[in-house]
Amino acid sequence: MTIQDPGGRGDEDRTVDLSDDFVVLPEQTADDTDQGWGEQGGRNDDWLLAERPPHWD
Repeated sequence: MTIQDPGGRGDEDRTVDLSDDFVVLPEQTADDTDQGWGEQGGRNDDWLLAERPPHWD
């Protein structure tokens, strides 16, 4: 069973704008940030690298 579009046009006839400025979803959501997780904005990458276990080398 196939459901027909009452206007007689199918998806093949529809024009879709795929220009570069068309955004479906943002790159990052508000809860995917340090502030969204309730963390402070400071970075501690150097400390984390210095505290690696010996078997990681």
